[in-house]
Amino acid sequence: MIFPSLNETLKCVTNGSTRSDLWRYLILYLYGGIYSDIDNSPSEKFNENTISSQDDFFTVLESLGIFAQYFIASSPGHPLMKLSLDAAMQRLRATPNVMNNNPAPNTGPGALKTAFVYFMNNKTDGYVLEGKYEGIAGRTVTVLGSKEKSHEYINRQGVDRIKKKNYYHTIGTEHFFDAFDLPHISMISCMEHLIRSNGTHNVANYTFDGSKYQGVEIDERKEKAQKSEVKSNSDKMASETTPLFPTSSAAPRPTDPRQPLHNFLEAASPAGLAYERFTIFLILLSVLTFILSSLFLPYNSDWDYYNLCGKTCDAIWFGNYENALNALGLGNTSLVELLCVAVFTVDYLVRLYTADLISDKYAGFGGRVRYLYSFFSLVDLASIVPFYIDALVLRDTDWMASNFVRMFRLLRMMKVEGRYDLALGLVDDVIVGTRGVAGVALFVGATVWGVMSSFFYIAERLNPDMIYCGAAPDSCGDVDTSLCTINSWGLVDCTKAGCPPITNEDGTIEETCWNLYRSIVSSSFWTLMELFGEFPLMDQHSVWGQILGTITTVFAAAVFALPAGIFGSGFESEISKRREEKRSSEAETELSSGVLRGGIYKMDSDAAVGNSSTLRGAVYNFLYLQTTTMSKIFDIFMDGLVVATTIIFMLDTVANSAALETWHSFFDAYQTVAFLIFSAEYILLMYSVGENPKFRGTAGMITYAQDFLRIVDLLSILPFWIMLLLSPVNPSGHEALYSFAKFCLVLRILRFEKYSEAFTTFDDVIRENLDVLTVTGFSASLLWVLFSSILYLTERNNPDDEMAARYKTVPHAMWITLLNLSGECPLAHYSSIGKILVGVIGLFATAIFGVPIGVLGAGFEELVADKIEDTPDQDTEVTPTSSQTNAQGIQASCYKFVNGIGSKAAFYFEMSIYGLIVATVSIGIIQTVDGYENAFTDIELMAVIVFTFEYIIRFIGVGADPEFAGMSFSRIRFIFSFYSVVDLLAIVPYYMAAAMPGSWVDAHDEYFRMLRLLRLLKLDKYVPSITLIDDVIRLKRKILLVSCFVAGTLTILFSGLMYLAEHNDSSMPIDNLPLYGCFENCTESVRYTNMFTSIPLTGIHLTGDFPIIEYNSWVLLVILFFAVVAAVGVVAIPSGVVASGFVEIVDSKNRNANESQSKVSGDDWFDVKYRELEGKAAPRSIFGPTVDYWQYAVKEYLDGTLDSKTGHHSRTRISMIGRAFFFVLIITNVLAVILESVPEIDEAVGNQKGNFFDVFEAWSVFFFSIDYAMRLFSARKSREALFSPWVYATTFFGIVDFMTIAPWYFQMILISTGHISGDEAKVFRIVRIFRVLQLEDFLVAFSKLDNVFRASKDVLKATGLMAMIIWVGSSALFFLFESNNPNFRECNDSVPLIGTKKHPGCYDFESTAACNEVYPGMCNQSAFTNMPSAMYYVAVFLGGEWGVVDFTWKGKLVCMFLCVAGIALYSIPVGTLFDSFGAVIGLSEEEEDEEEGEEQKEE
Repeated sequence: MIFPSLNETLKCVTNGSTRSDLWRYLILYLYGGIYSDIDNSPSEKFNENTISSQDDFFTVLESLGIFAQYFIASSPGHPLMKLSLDAAMQRLRATPNVMNNNPAPNTGPGALKTAFVYFMNNKTDGYVLEGKYEGIAGRTVTVLGSKEKSHEYINRQGVDRIKKKNYYHTIGTEHFFDAFDLPHISMISCMEHLIRSNGTHNVANYTFDGSKYQGVEIDERKEKAQKSEVKSNSDKMASETTPLFPTSSAAPRPTDPRQPLHNFLEAASPAGLAYERFTIFLILLSVLTFILSSLFLPYNSDWDYYNLCGKTCDAIWFGNYENALNALGLGNTSLVELLCVAVFTVDYLVRLYTADLISDKYAGFGGRVRYLYSFFSLVDLASIVPFYIDALVLRDTDWMASNFVRMFRLLRMMKVEGRYDLALGLVDDVIVGTRGVAGVALFVGATVWGVMSSFFYIAERLNPDMIYCGAAPDSCGDVDTSLCTINSWGLVDCTKAGCPPITNEDGTIEETCWNLYRSIVSSSFWTLMELFGEFPLMDQHSVWGQILGTITTVFAAAVFALPAGIFGSGFESEISKRREEKRSSEAETELSSGVLRGGIYKMDSDAAVGNSSTLRGAVYNFLYLQTTTMSKIFDIFMDGLVVATTIIFMLDTVANSAALETWHSFFDAYQTVAFLIFSAEYILLMYSVGENPKFRGTAGMITYAQDFLRIVDLLSILPFWIMLLLSPVNPSGHEALYSFAKFCLVLRILRFEKYSEAFTTFDDVIRENLDVLTVTGFSASLLWVLFSSILYLTERNNPDDEMAARYKTVPHAMWITLLNLSGECPLAHYSSIGKILVGVIGLFATAIFGVPIGVLGAGFEELVADKIEDTPDQDTEVTPTSSQTNAQGIQASCYKFVNGIGSKAAFYFEMSIYGLIVATVSIGIIQTVDGYENAFTDIELMAVIVFTFEYIIRFIGVGADPEFAGMSFSRIRFIFSFYSVVDLLAIVPYYMAAAMPGSWVDAHDEYFRMLRLLRLLKLDKYVPSITLIDDVIRLKRKILLVSCFVAGTLTILFSGLMYLAEHNDSSMPIDNLPLYGCFENCTESVRYTNMFTSIPLTGIHLTGDFPIIEYNSWVLLVILFFAVVAAVGVVAIPSGVVASGFVEIVDSKNRNANESQSKVSGDDWFDVKYRELEGKAAPRSIFGPTVDYWQYAVKEYLDGTLDSKTGHHSRTRISMIGRAFFFVLIITNVLAVILESVPEIDEAVGNQKGNFFDVFEAWSVFFFSIDYAMRLFSARKSREALFSPWVYATTFFGIVDFMTIAPWYFQMILISTGHISGDEAKVFRIVRIFRVLQLEDFLVAFSKLDNVFRASKDVLKATGLMAMIIWVGSSALFFLFESNNPNFRECNDSVPLIGTKKHPGCYDFESTAACNEVYPGMCNQSAFTNMPSAMYYVAVFLGGEWGVVDFTWKGKLVCMFLCVAGIALYSIPVGTLFDSFGAVIGLSEEEEDEEEGEEQKEE
């Protein structure tokens, strides 16, 4: 009997797909032939010669790089089929749930892949390339295709998947995906069923939740007949190789003698597989030596280990200097480089020799030439040709040029990409998939960029704070830019500062210092940074620049992010498609066989009970089962001990506090006791776990030691034990190790993981997203190394000393580039090439690099959400009763009046209150500006009177207020209610200050003025927002609890690591921080004096922002690497949950059940009216048919004629010429604006009357004016204008057309009347940049903005108000807390930093105003000087960019609030606009069709 266990195994077959798998293996083994899935069809490459008569076994590759099980051709008796059937039966018998066969990994592709590994005697991992493979008994397997193009031979979409499934059900059988409809929990295992059914032929048939899965009985007579036939022929079939087809029917395919060589290169043989691994090793070694070589270059001699690598070391690894290998005449090189080049050169030549085996198009001389230009040929050439250029052409040059050429060895990494990664193919698929919207998105982004660059240029071109002298000659020294001047052309002259411009030999003048916004071209880079959310010049902007910066963070950045967002989402979509494809055919699920694979081991209710008569059993019951009161108390005690240990460690780090000085000995003693208790607990846990049968013996104990919590327990005490072993008498003598050991005790905070199981889901996240992480992880690494190396080469000689220091080696460059790729740009004074590279990183590379980071965070959130399902609370909103709302009398009248009920007067009164609130808040903001303290006082007095009147009316009407009616002491309850307190705080201080001039209230007037801002909260009554936060918390309370635990734990742990790494760092100089006790020569350690100061800074880093990069410890940089890669996405989960919950609540409250389903997103009256006019004729002109004729003619010229069938416009030749002319005119106008902003060009052209720019502008306006007039004239015949000139004039196109010409006419009027000069007219000429919006006529995008706002108005109203409250409220707090922070104070050089009582210094004053009283005009506060300044800074903070961080302790609390929740809540309106914009212009993802329901079942 060939398969003696088949009959028994079939009892466990409960799925039709499983039965089909076993059937095809058996039939193909017994009889041979071709098996094909019903939905297969031949692709273009499949022909009569695809399967040869000499093939012993044939299949194709599927997308995972393994054998396809959906198409198999086999000779009878092929061992691969027997091995497949054996593997399938073995896995099926081991399944833990007999009702869930899980066919893909158990009997489908997984069994075939495993069988092939055995067939090849374990010389492969099952992932193969095209070729012929020889295995056991000399039998062969032929496979064609590639995983990248898995459909080039067999098309799997011959029948729609859902239709196929329905067909299967119709004929009474099952489809593969029926497997996903079954429960995945363990019920009855296959082996248990076989025991139960011993002696019968019963197929498994067990119930689950009332549902019964029917089995099919095996026909024993047919089985016996088949066995008899198999037995009589088995020996012959096992020993012979029978061709699939008779040899007479087809000519044999000749075997190319180069095929083994080709298979070797493509890793299609065991030796080839070993060679490929060797080449990967060489590639990684080559890249690593390049990275490390920069550490041993001459200019890095200040490094402590610079001399670590001598000439011999250099000759082996790096080739930086002249060494023994120079005798070869190849210049400076190394053995590693020679080995790599030799191997890859031979590799390339052989690949060229066998190229025609890859494809017939590479045959012959012409084919070989064509191969030279293929992608991977170019990659191979780029990795070796530079060496020969370096060795033969540049060998006599200096090491810099040589090193630049050798940088191209990094391209060898692309060879790995081509063999093991699909990212390059994915990029191509993403480009193809998004091509329909990419042009629109790029147009939107480029337009926003160009317009904002122009505005920033106007705002900052004469700003002296933007003068940059970082690249000035050394002879200039430290330039005082306040002495520099900027002329009318925008050229900077720092002669008075001792740094005059340089006159070149040709007479041209070169600036030594320049304005960073000297032209639109220069402005574009800095604007690009701000559109990325980065503000490297945050504290140098003028007032207008700050206004533009605020607009950028609130609106422009969201629109600009469209291209990168689309590219990133497209990348993730492609990965998701491939993941779904994998889920339908992957075969990699391995049985755990009872082994603990990570996670937390929990004792079930029926877990083994220890023998309480023994010590081990008693300890086991006490620690694990916790069945007694004492054991539960002990568990609570351990929880408290962990919390106390964490708090005490934090307090112990406060070294300069007099209050805690005497407590440090106690802290040390406590931590020692905690260490002993933790050690005892760990020992007892490990000792007693053997009572559980699963973990008995040494092997069981080792298995249990791998449990997550046990690993944490060990790591928390191990450093203490190491310290005791090193110094048993005086452990604290090793200060660094002692501090680290005490910190490790804090790891016990992860003990609370047993309640949440949050961290232990990380391995699930990695397994679930392994394909995504594999595909994108390598791509992200490749981008990181490549951009780091290129930026190292472009910036290491940057004239700016700080830039050069940050890029002096490749490892240094990798740190900054890692931040760039994560969306940060802490440095900005790049070279021209560097600016381009950073722009490319920000636009595109971050989208790819961020995918694996986002996957970890999103996957973690998804798994936590799956495990913890929140259920919304019942709606308990109070609804006014009819008796209350219809109450009579003075109380009811007052209540209705102040709430806008019952009359127009009441409505207008309520609206006026809201308007007055906005006005008084604005006045309060303005009054914080110097010189405007008493502005608008009359309006403020009127407002106080009105608010007082309103409060009195509300007080009178309390009896009719549903919130208080019927309650005892209703008016007292009202007085202490939230909104009443807000009202009182907004008006009472005004009366107190007026009644008691000079009192404490009057002295603290600035604080009480800020209380007026609380009036914004009253708007919440009209548009609920802040009050919805409670609903959000209740809706998401469970997942918030878990995610906050994760975020809080990571914050504490990373803060501790940051403190340990930096609290003694005295190597990195920073600005003076007098508030922290450092007045000069400050270092990074000042910021990290204890855990409490470390937490806010770490919190900022964990939001993904790095305003501080002055870190010199490589250990810390490794910590921050993990913070960037893993922790940032996870820590952001709570804020993301709050944000999504807020949108969910608002949507649910604003959803209109009766809304028309046919309405398009964002439709308004215009869209409705436009549809109503379909098919209707245009109205006739009152001036007669002649005018009608010309209106139609002009309309046809401008817009062409619409073909009702195709929907396209056809144009006459003259119309096409005119359209092309205006397209060119628009482009040239934009270029003219840009060129005119360049000082040298502007100066050369001059401002004389009749200069080129003026003439060009006049002619442009002439043509644009004619076009505008023609459009107004023909609007009566244009449905797009609703047959109305006025409608056209007020549409997006009409406004843009008007804006392109009106400024010129206005400018001419002002110049002719003498109100402005030619230079001042530049502001009007810059407005011409808006002409780029006229391209909207060619590519529709911006004209849909009004639809965008309407489509998102419900969420925008609520979240917009909340964002404004957070913005204004946080700004007020920062203004109050930081306006006199000495860390942000700068004084004239003549003012001492620290003085005496008689002559105080700059930092001795409590406020900057007090400093200016003693030193008039010499003291300046750089940030938070007034509310507008604070609002600018907070707007940037809320955009995720922390330009300043050295706050007071009160400011740090506000900072932490913004990090935890404020940024997420503030970003909701921006994100809503982003989503709506995408939906309106068609950038949203296409909805899944019928497969959506199927995928839900799969999940």
